[in-house]
Amino acid sequence: MRYAMIMAGGSGTRLWPMSTKDLPKQLIPFIGEGAQPKSLLQIAMDRLDGFLPDAQLYVCAGEATRAVMLDKLDKLAADRFIGEPTGRDTLNAVGLTAAVLHHLDKDAVFAVFTADHIIEPVDRFQIIVNAGFELAERDTPTLVTFGIAPTHAATGYGYLQLGDAIAGQSSGGHVVDEFKEKPDADRAEQYYAAGPAKYLWNSGMFVWKASVVLDAIQKFAPKNHAALLDVASKWGTPEYDDKIAEVYPKLDKISVDFAIMEPSSTDDAFTVAAVPMPLKWLDVGSWPSFCETLAPDDAGNVRSGVKSVAIDSKGTLTAGDDPHHVIATIGCEDLIIIHTKNATLVCPKDQAERIKELHKAVGEKCGQEYL
Repeated sequence: MRYAMIMAGGSGTRLWPMSTKDLPKQLIPFIGEGAQPKSLLQIAMDRLDGFLPDAQLYVCAGEATRAVMLDKLDKLAADRFIGEPTGRDTLNAVGLTAAVLHHLDKDAVFAVFTADHIIEPVDRFQIIVNAGFELAERDTPTLVTFGIAPTHAATGYGYLQLGDAIAGQSSGGHVVDEFKEKPDADRAEQYYAAGPAKYLWNSGMFVWKASVVLDAIQKFAPKNHAALLDVASKWGTPEYDDKIAEVYPKLDKISVDFAIMEPSSTDDAFTVAAVPMPLKWLDVGSWPSFCETLAPDDAGNVRSGVKSVAIDSKGTLTAGDDPHHVIATIGCEDLIIIHTKNATLVCPKDQAERIKELHKAVGEKCGQEYL
C-alpha cells in the first residue's frame, strides 16, 4: 500500500521571531491573503488531497509539538503522528517511519515530503509523485528522489548530477550519478550553465519501499537500523514511549543524503533515481523566500498579518502576528521588519542568513522564553 510522511521537525530559526519553539514555522498560519491564511504544514497535507486517503498520511515531528499539531490539523490522528523525543536529523526521521510502516505493512511504499515548500500546480505535482511511486514499486531496489530545475545559480541547495535515462518508464527519471553538496558561487554557475538535463536541485523529497530503505540503512548505518527496528517493534504498545525515549537520543545524527543516498548511488545493490519536478517550487525557509509568497506593491514592498504604511520605501517586508498593529516606514529599502508580542526583528534582506546567529544570541542574552 502507498503512504506519505511529511517531515515537520524543523525549528525554523531563520523565520524568528514568528517561528518559536511553541509555534514553529510549519504551524504558523501566514501563507495566503484573506481572513484564513494557512500554515505550511496544512498546505503540504492539502497537496495530497485526492491522492492518498487521510488514513495513509503520517507526520513525523518533535514529540513536544504533538498536542498543537493534533489540535490544528483535522486530518491527522494520534496514531499517525510519529513523535521524535529529540531531533536526530533526517536519516532517523525517515528510518523510524520506514520501520513503523514496515511493521504495520510489509509491502509499504511511502513518499517523504517536507513541511516548508510551496509547490504549484498541485494536479501536476500529484502526477509527478505518482510517477515516482511507479519507479519505486519496480522489482529493482530503487530509491527515488525528486529534482527541481534550477532557476538560478543557487549556493543554498545541493545538486543531483544526472546520468542515463531509466528505460521502460515515462517519468523522465534518470539515474543519479552523484550527489553534489551545496556549491560555492563559481561551481553553482557551472551547474546552472550545464542545464537541467545534467543538474537538478535536490528537493529533499523521496519515494521508496519501506523494505528497500531499511535495507539501505542496514548496509550503510547498521547501528541505526537495529535501534530503529527495536523501537518500531513496540509501536502501538504500552512499551513504545519508554523504548523510544531510551533509544532515539543515542542514534547517530546524520542526514538521509549523507547516510544512504550518496553511498547507494555508487552501490550496485541499489538504483538511485531522480524524477524531474518542473513546477513552481519555493522553499520557505527564510524571510526573503517568504517574500516570494506575497504580492508586492508598485515599490516592491510586501506585508503579512499587519497594517502597513510606507513612504519612500521599497523592497521592504513588514509582517507580524497582530492584524491591528501598524508598521510604518520612511525611506527604507530592502529591509525585513517583523513584529510579534515578544520581539521585533529589523535587518537588511542581504543579512537574513544571520538570523540563525541572532536567534542564538537572543537566547543567551535575553532568555529562552523569547525563542
